[in-house]
Amino acid sequence: GQGLSRISVGGWVHTQRRPKDHQRHHHHHCFSQEQLQAGELPTHFVSRTMKWDRYAPVQLVPHLEKMQQEGGQRRKRQVDGCPALQLQATVNSEPNERSLSPWRYRIDEDENRYPQKLAFAECLCAGCIDVKTGRETSSLNSVPMHQTMMVLRRKPCPHNASPGTFAFEVDYIKVPVGCTCVLPRSSG
Repeated sequence: GQGLSRISVGGWVHTQRRPKDHQRHHHHHCFSQEQLQAGELPTHFVSRTMKWDRYAPVQLVPHLEKMQQEGGQRRKRQVDGCPALQLQATVNSEPNERSLSPWRYRIDEDENRYPQKLAFAECLCAGCIDVKTGRETSSLNSVPMHQTMMVLRRKPCPHNASPGTFAFEVDYIKVPVGCTCVLPRSSG
């Protein structure tokens, strides 16, 4: 069994896996709601090595929000089900639209996570697009591909701290970043 130990790093709490018998508990740095305006983490507590803007799930959010606000052609083209492949339309399309396992993006929001908004990929087909027919085939399966990403989780401070204050804890989440085509798992 593995337990979690907490280590305070630059004012926020870092979580690491350690054997249960070596658990350590350190002081949490707590923040008031006023210090956490607009869902942002106080910049003086963010390490320079945490470059969230390098992650596609973070980079895509402003683009997706702009598309939602504009409600332009791209939004009209967004498909809810598995689309038929149209070879003539693939020239100006994005990779997620040209894929034989197409996907769309949605913005996942979590007010207790930093970054609060991440782009999550959702597969549009259970099967994959057959190149010959342009239609979905169940002889292959669409499955999401994940990227492990470090995030910070906002947690209430321990009961001995001021009420309404928060600490941050490092967490690793699997973010769906796209879909791929795979052979189905055999049933036997």
